[in-house]
Amino acid sequence: MNLKGKVAVVTGGGRDIGRAVCVKLAKEGAKVVMNYFDSEADRDATMEAINAVGGEAIAVYGDVTKQEDINNMVAKTKEAYGEKVDVLVNVAGGLFARKTVEELDEKFYNLVMDVNFKGTVFVTQAFKPLMEKGASIVNFASQAGRDGGGAGSVIYAASKGAVMTLTRNWAKELGPQGIRINAVCPGMIATKFHDDFTKDEVRKNVANGTPLRREGSAEEVADLVAYLASDEASFITGNNVDINGGLAFS
Repeated sequence: MNLKGKVAVVTGGGRDIGRAVCVKLAKEGAKVVMNYFDSEADRDATMEAINAVGGEAIAVYGDVTKQEDINNMVAKTKEAYGEKVDVLVNVAGGLFARKTVEELDEKFYNLVMDVNFKGTVFVTQAFKPLMEKGASIVNFASQAGRDGGGAGSVIYAASKGAVMTLTRNWAKELGPQGIRINAVCPGMIATKFHDDFTKDEVRKNVANGTPLRREGSAEEVADLVAYLASDEASFITGNNVDINGGLAFS
């Protein structure tokens, strides 16, 4: 998966899967624009990890739900690496909390939908003018988008289902321009996401329910992303690709 000389933009690159994606793409030779939001410490850790594999990257702060921040990401990318982007990976997202039907409110709904879906829409729209024939977009959906998710995650699951539909639709629109778009649908991956929002017993039960009898790793997801982003996947578009240890099949 040689990405040497390509420019790759990764949203939500500060930790977990986003960090692993940044490191993997950099290791394969891409120049990485790493977007972060929450933590300067996470930013620094990602940049150190990229440097450790001999990669090249810049870090750009930005809230993917705000057009001004998205526009700044585009400007910083052009300033550092020119007018062409070869790979866009929309990782930024979150569950934020588990809420029952009775607990839902409009503010929470807007937060989850904006970060997971709106951000993917408008980041892609902003970087599209820099993408030429052969470029690739990789979105982040979720197994929750297929099966509805666990208790209290309905808005998260719905937002990821929306990303899956977006991916299918834009594959039709962008395909004639030579731009591919796919999404990955992770299952139970060992990340801070599940440390924060999933009980240990649930994680063990899910892991034991997979044919492989374990959780996945962020690095395994990053390997899939790198493949989909690369020229080796040149005839794959419009797919929502499962990575869940065989727990569920599309």
